[in-house]
Amino acid sequence: MAFRGRGGDRGGGRGRGGGGGFRGRGGSRGGGSRGGGSRGGVSRGGGSRGGARGASRGRGRGSSRGGARGGVGPRLSKFNDARLADKDEEEDEEEDISEDESNVSEEGIEESEEEDDAQSGQPYMSLLKSFQSATKSKKRKLDHPEEEGPNKATKTEDDNDSTDEDDEKVKEDVDAVDEPEEDPEDAPLEDLFDEDDNLDNSDPFETHFAAPDEATFQARIKAIQANKWRTDRIAQNSNRIYYNTPETGDSTERKLPHSISGVADLKLKQRLAESMAKHTEFDEAEKAVAPLLFNYQDMLYCNRTVASSESIRRMACLHALNHVFKTRDRVIKNNTKLQRDDSLELRDQGFVRPKVLMILPTRQSCVKMVEMICKVAAPEQQEHRKRFDDGYVDKSTKFSDDKPEDFRDLFSGSDDDMFRLGMKFTRKTIKYFSQFYNSDIIFASPLGLRMAIGSEEEKKKLDYDFLSSIELVIVDQADALLMQNWEHVEFIFEHLNLQPRDAHGCDFSRVRPWYLDDQAKYFRQTVIFSAFNTPELAELQRLHCHNWAGKARLQAEYPGVIQYLGVKTRQTFSRFDAASIAADPDARFAYFTKAIVPTLVKRAAKDAAGTLIFIPSYLDFVRVRNYFANNPDVESVTFGNISEYADTPEASRARSHFLTGRHRVLLYTERAHHFRRYAIKGVKRVIFYGLPDNPIFYREIAGGYLQKSEQGLMLEHGQGHVKVMFSKYDIMKLERIVGTKRAGKMITEQGDTFDFV
Repeated sequence: MAFRGRGGDRGGGRGRGGGGGFRGRGGSRGGGSRGGGSRGGVSRGGGSRGGARGASRGRGRGSSRGGARGGVGPRLSKFNDARLADKDEEEDEEEDISEDESNVSEEGIEESEEEDDAQSGQPYMSLLKSFQSATKSKKRKLDHPEEEGPNKATKTEDDNDSTDEDDEKVKEDVDAVDEPEEDPEDAPLEDLFDEDDNLDNSDPFETHFAAPDEATFQARIKAIQANKWRTDRIAQNSNRIYYNTPETGDSTERKLPHSISGVADLKLKQRLAESMAKHTEFDEAEKAVAPLLFNYQDMLYCNRTVASSESIRRMACLHALNHVFKTRDRVIKNNTKLQRDDSLELRDQGFVRPKVLMILPTRQSCVKMVEMICKVAAPEQQEHRKRFDDGYVDKSTKFSDDKPEDFRDLFSGSDDDMFRLGMKFTRKTIKYFSQFYNSDIIFASPLGLRMAIGSEEEKKKLDYDFLSSIELVIVDQADALLMQNWEHVEFIFEHLNLQPRDAHGCDFSRVRPWYLDDQAKYFRQTVIFSAFNTPELAELQRLHCHNWAGKARLQAEYPGVIQYLGVKTRQTFSRFDAASIAADPDARFAYFTKAIVPTLVKRAAKDAAGTLIFIPSYLDFVRVRNYFANNPDVESVTFGNISEYADTPEASRARSHFLTGRHRVLLYTERAHHFRRYAIKGVKRVIFYGLPDNPIFYREIAGGYLQKSEQGLMLEHGQGHVKVMFSKYDIMKLERIVGTKRAGKMITEQGDTFDFV
């Protein structure tokens, strides 16, 4: 697809100070700079996924997908956030009555961006209180007298199969655990995972954790502390690999680890190698991630797809289990040695037991990861499995087949994003819902782990000691986590590998020296799997990935999606100038009001009908919505809006009015599309206030909506139009939309307008 550029500078910009407010669970990620404002509120209210992903959202597998929003503070005077075209008085009155009956809480819609920020603190405190009360309630119900007699010793799986009324009453917090923290000295003896486990000095586990070369890692840690990194760009097939290693003054060429084509190339525990015997050859995705993964280097993998998701999970689970089994076997063997000779000095562990943390977006994603772990580990017994299935598995069909594949992959099953789960391994058994300090692997959503750690507002102190000895962090579906509250992810990483405040029964004589020297974060491996790269992910790797073994980012060369829309349409990309990332939101709004809005006003009658304005940031959405509602320059333009906070009746009315022409303009947010994937009809032209992070969204909106209008005979073939606003700070998004080769030219060329025909 060819494009032509047009000259001329348009638009302007003015500086804008950062907004604020406590970060919530949804809301906006800002309009270009991270200081742009809060991410929304956090009350879990009475709604459901997507209906109020930030201000409030109900939880539980039985909730509807578009329930009413929860508590939004005191009722305010109704904000006129939409404008209808004139019709008969009777029709208007009937519409108003139906609106009042179907959506009473609509009167609580925020009147301005400032009010959005001011109210966000109240729902968050409500969430904290409700979480505390739910946890306490569950514990009271579980505090039964100890059972006497023969059933006491065998009450493991049998107690989970019971269906008494008490079990039904405590389902409001299926993740609560009443198990006490084990004292390592009093813990029962464990059997080895493998009886014949000979040491291999070439094993990455040995060279990175168990017996690293002190001169090498100390020199690299000093370089990391001085922020001295060496970056090499390596082309590998269709991937670009940005390989970063600590700069120690060594001029030798830094090479990637040797390629891995199958299980035979890995240093696996014997039982894992046997369980993977049938999976001898790796596919392309597995070959791409295995060398960095199994050599304990940090990795940001930006090529995750639905098709490769199972392969990614298989590699992640195999690596996690291999690390856990080797760690536990080393500890168990040394326990036996110390029983024979207690004068030995054996350094084989951290401060606490948990070694692997998996951060996942939903309960269903946790189910998929757990199923893969069971497939790889092949345990003889699974303790509390029924409780896990009851709380995490949802087999009901919620979506029709016309929903996109990536949407069904993410939101099928239980889409609850509030969970935490500890998992403990012994030779024959996997135990679910183990206490964090007794666990080997912790599965959690960002919100679930944040609530487990606690909040500064609570009177009790924060508890993050269970994260002090994490040696492997796996973040899967990071692109989906970006649509939740990313600040929870940042909070978690800020509390990883800190010195514990309590001993937790630790035998400090067996703690590895680099733990005692507060160097654990330089040994931790962090692996992030995402469908694409974003500034947030790049910043997470820059700020929190300090692995002395190095780190890499794997990213594909993008052909662009503009040529795969499935419909012939003119696409115009207009570049505006912004002095800085912080000034980008103001420059974008100024360009929109000066260059885009006048075209809508000039054809405010019939010609403007069918205009959809896609706005990625909720803060920008509020700004544009208020402009349409209050500015006299656009009072002739009828408009509606659909955001992530709109419930089902609100969204249905807006879509209906847009189709019939009563709303000539429809404002639509990226999060609303992410959580709902509405099939909006009547679209004749699309204006992208900003590009979406997910290139699939561009194809669905710019191509899918216009194609449906042509098929419904609402738009003549080839008469649709797409208008895109972008700045140089949108380079990552632009690259995925127009292609890697085109993006560089569009950012640097003198002309500011580019047409794709």
